[in-house]
Amino acid sequence: MEMTPDQFKTDVINLLPRLRRFALSLTRSGPDADDLLQDACMAALQKWQQYDPSQPLDRWMFRVVRNLWISELRKRKVRHGEGQVDAEETAELRVAGTPDDTFTAKQVCRKVADLHADLSQPLMLVCAEGYSYRETSDLLGIPIGTVMSRIHRARKLLVSGLAVGESASK
Repeated sequence: MEMTPDQFKTDVINLLPRLRRFALSLTRSGPDADDLLQDACMAALQKWQQYDPSQPLDRWMFRVVRNLWISELRKRKVRHGEGQVDAEETAELRVAGTPDDTFTAKQVCRKVADLHADLSQPLMLVCAEGYSYRETSDLLGIPIGTVMSRIHRARKLLVSGLAVGESASK
């Protein structure tokens, strides 16, 4: 099954919203997510012939994004963490609805941003992107039991964090 460069570009463009959400879950920063996504698209377009069309493109692209982020983190350790933006400054995952809905969505976004990356990555892949535990396990290169455990812990932390927020606001 052959893929043309134009078809590859079109398929990558169609994945951009999902890739940006994933990049945002990794970086915790809108500008950093945009930079990461741009770098991932450039890398993918330069190496598009390495993609195996018999495999899902989204999985391949998620790996490209994740690997580039790991490389960026290594670079930042050398540079001592320059370029960080607080997750609270981003206005991602907006919802149209009542002010209460918007407030709740912002609370959830803040709580997800507060989670350690080991918890937020599988949570976002399963809950926001719709991947199965097995697919998430393959994408992140961790055992499926670890994926299930991390999602369980992330959900418990989110529920307890939101419950604390509700009782504090009353």
